[in-house]
Amino acid sequence: MGRGALWGGILAAVLAVALAACSSDGGSGGGTAGGEGDGPFPVTIQHKFGTTTIPEAPERVVSVGYHDHEALLALGVTPVAVRYNYGDHPYGVFPWAQDELGSATPVVLEMPDGELDFEAIAALQPDLISAVYSGITAEEYQTLSRIAPTLAQTDAYIDFGIPWQEQTRLIGAALGRQERAEAVIAETEARFAEARRQHPEFAGKKVLLAVMRPDGQVGLLSEQDVRVRTFTSLGFELPPEVKGLFGDSFYAFISSEQLRLLDTADVVVWHQMSFSPGRAAIAGHPLYATLRVAREGRHLFLDGDADDALQFSTALSLPFLLDQVVPQLAAALDGDPTTEVPTP
Repeated sequence: MGRGALWGGILAAVLAVALAACSSDGGSGGGTAGGEGDGPFPVTIQHKFGTTTIPEAPERVVSVGYHDHEALLALGVTPVAVRYNYGDHPYGVFPWAQDELGSATPVVLEMPDGELDFEAIAALQPDLISAVYSGITAEEYQTLSRIAPTLAQTDAYIDFGIPWQEQTRLIGAALGRQERAEAVIAETEARFAEARRQHPEFAGKKVLLAVMRPDGQVGLLSEQDVRVRTFTSLGFELPPEVKGLFGDSFYAFISSEQLRLLDTADVVVWHQMSFSPGRAAIAGHPLYATLRVAREGRHLFLDGDADDALQFSTALSLPFLLDQVVPQLAAALDGDPTTEVPTP
């Protein structure tokens, strides 16, 4: 389901199947979690559906979370299979994670509309299934658990709301690589700390992360969404006026009458998913164009690899994103409407 999963099926009908699955033997993609530095096994992990016990260091990990494979790769483990999300990158791995993938050729599991292909997963003979960022149901978890020990997110967060740090820790614990997970987290968090140091003006500023549909309807992302967490980690906050919109969801669509909520933000970040009408159409939207945030140029439009990196929001994608988005935020907030926000 890819991005369609993250927006209630909006995009499911238009996602193209861009990658052909490799043969079910896993090619050269079989990563090994064993080796020097692994913690003791068995390991028991608590999550929203109960507990999962991993008896020994996994050697055949199947990633069914939409970007769990990036946490695995960051921890030095190549999954035997990854779940196709979107795009046309080799083996479903985006540019910022290609070095970690190396020459491996994992199977790409194409499972459209959020459906799990249990037969294909079982054929891979996994000894661990990573489904942390997947939104699986209790019934799906039970079925997966009959194939192999399965990881799900904790119940501390809404579906698709687990922070990248906790996703990395959970997967690291299952692999017996807790120390490496903490090192990965610390390195990425240091990048955020440096950005905050260089841009103290970000602290306390209000941000909204928005998406526009082809019909002009606007969606906003909640503070529990992993993409919004990226901006709050830079010091931004969501305007209090929008916090009641989301309930237990990570997004909410607003009506034309509510569009002025965008003016409660110091900066609006437009997340340009593949169904979005594009920068010119958004900037020229007859209602949006009348808002102060638009007239004063306090917005930025993410697209291409930068937008994809935000979509993933993992320990591997976030450093890539920060290089792109921090200069854009600084330009949008400099108080000069004539400043052109740089395009990566």
